[in-house]
Amino acid sequence: MNTLEKFNLDNTLSIVTGGAGMLGAKHVEALLDAGSIVIVLDSSIKNIDKLNKDFNSNNKLHTFQIDISNEESVLRLKDKISKKFESYPSILINNAAIDPKVNEAEVKYDTFETFKLEKLSQEINVGLIGAVICTRVFGSDMAKNNKGVILNISSDLGIIAPNQEIYGNSSKPVSYSIIKHGIIGLTRYTATYWAKNGVRCNALAPGGIKNDQGEDFISKVEKLIPMNRMADVDEYKATVVYMCSDASSYMNGAVVSVDGGRTSW
Repeated sequence: MNTLEKFNLDNTLSIVTGGAGMLGAKHVEALLDAGSIVIVLDSSIKNIDKLNKDFNSNNKLHTFQIDISNEESVLRLKDKISKKFESYPSILINNAAIDPKVNEAEVKYDTFETFKLEKLSQEINVGLIGAVICTRVFGSDMAKNNKGVILNISSDLGIIAPNQEIYGNSSKPVSYSIIKHGIIGLTRYTATYWAKNGVRCNALAPGGIKNDQGEDFISKVEKLIPMNRMADVDEYKATVVYMCSDASSYMNGAVVSVDGGRTSW
């Protein structure tokens, strides 16, 4: 097979959780570009409507509003997908998370001491428990069919601790570190659990994306990165295609950092 042909995802069926958000939409775009049929699971109707508009109702894009932390809902959706497509998704990207944007005029994070346990539980339910649910619901079908790829979206802060000094009088929520480190644990567990069944599982650990944050915040973050800049939102797309395609056929249990070198320091 020609090397470039290994990146081809024609006729594959993919699922992206949280696929209507900023980064999730880029995962969707990457998969569509590579030829996959993409099913987006998202809790926000507003974001889903925007996604459909942005992609001009692409006939390879299918969207569903769902709470992925509810296993019964995910199981019902799996049955619906099986009937609609007469197939099973062979690619799953666990991307969903509750992660408020850092903005000088907007978000003030609670400190570790004041972070409410109710909020902690809510964010873990979506970002980590939701990933566990989707992995075992859709991954079990992959294992039965002896083929599949699961890509979990972690973060550079799933590898290192956040530098709290850049957040001023607040702090990066403890929930984020718990979830993103947990995602890497889930990745390694899944990679070894279903490897004999032809299912690969890896994690992508992206660095921060420049997205209209305040200049002071951006300046502080960029000083922590050897390349001295935050990522552009499009810079992860090619890596996503590589990790979801046969181009990475011997990659399993890996954590791929794409962070401008931040976790190397």
